[in-house]
Amino acid sequence: MGGMPLPVRVIAPGRLVALREQAGLSKAELARRIGVSTRMMFFYENGRHTPTPQRLQKMAAALRCDVEELTGVRRGDERLVDLRFSAGLTLDQVVENLRRTAVGRDLSMSAPRLSALEQGRPVFGRNWRDSDVVGRLPAALAKIYGVPARMVVDAWMRTRPDELAPVRPRARAQEKASGSADAAWDSLNERQRVYLGEVLRDERMTETEMWMRRTHHLPVPRPAEWRKLPLALRAPASVVGYTRLQERLRRHGVHDPGAGATVHALERRGLLVTITDVVHHPAAGDVTRIRVEMTRRGRAAARAGLGETAEQRPDTPLLSEWLWGVMARVASAGPDGLERDALSGRAPFYLGVGYKSRSAGRPSRGFIDEVPVLAADGSHVVGYRWKLTPIGLRHAAEYLEEYRHRYPGVDTTGIASRGSKPS
Repeated sequence: MGGMPLPVRVIAPGRLVALREQAGLSKAELARRIGVSTRMMFFYENGRHTPTPQRLQKMAAALRCDVEELTGVRRGDERLVDLRFSAGLTLDQVVENLRRTAVGRDLSMSAPRLSALEQGRPVFGRNWRDSDVVGRLPAALAKIYGVPARMVVDAWMRTRPDELAPVRPRARAQEKASGSADAAWDSLNERQRVYLGEVLRDERMTETEMWMRRTHHLPVPRPAEWRKLPLALRAPASVVGYTRLQERLRRHGVHDPGAGATVHALERRGLLVTITDVVHHPAAGDVTRIRVEMTRRGRAAARAGLGETAEQRPDTPLLSEWLWGVMARVASAGPDGLERDALSGRAPFYLGVGYKSRSAGRPSRGFIDEVPVLAADGSHVVGYRWKLTPIGLRHAAEYLEEYRHRYPGVDTTGIASRGSKPS
């Protein structure tokens, strides 16, 4: 084990100096905070030594930045070693945790084997040729690193580009519409259906507004809070006006004194929940506010009634139908890529390299990237276009048949299966 090369993540000296100065810390103070000598900090800033994972994490905390900002690894470019370093764990610490799991014992995990896995070298040992056993390892690593399992699968595929993906989607029978959702919708009268449909639409509009706030770095309430939609204020409308939901119902001609009875009927069926609190209104003072929140059953019933397919959570490595459709569009654009302005909204935050949401948000998959387009003489950049990254190409090729089975409505003519290039 003494001659085993250990993968490390080197920090760029210039980046470290810039971040330290930006934080207003001297070499001595930063060294004190991470538990090393000033001389060692000098070595770090000159590129002569590399911090251990624990010290790298302490350094990022002291500088109030992410580990990725020190290593220069962009969101969506992580490899297996990057996930371990971001978690501040050594090889031995990860192995110790893995040995407490069934898959860790089945694979006889050791530091040399984990190191070989991180370096893309062959891993030998019991069960390492068994794809079903190895396919359980990403989920175990994800739990140790505190990241989604799909992030480990993507990092694995970047680390080991010449192998099959470690996780295959579960075999799934053809999806059938939910009979209970249809039955719930059929049990409603026309007025109740209008109410439930408009609550669903208002929830979606609110979700979009929350996303817009997030992209503009504005405070965003927790989903458990913003999903409680304002329905009414118990005060004269001439003083407090109408809520957005009331305005929606008024356009359908169903907002009248019977509104309370309709909402209570939906609540009795388990489709909505009502919440009552007191808020201050500048013209009316303290008034009682009624809010409504859709239950999972209510959301399913509304979607069924509106003719929408049931919401499905894709298996660990797979994308939702919407994001898979975005990838297919980029792939279909061919080698020239897709116009930069052709993609808008949230897709780049979920798929694009270098995009970073709030810490609680979904990590970028790194499947597409903005590639500069040079002028004919190569003198300057004239624009940017979206193209699939190598991991995006691999993901699409690995799971193409599964996507075609699950999302037949998505055009995949621009994507080829594993072993061939996109057309």
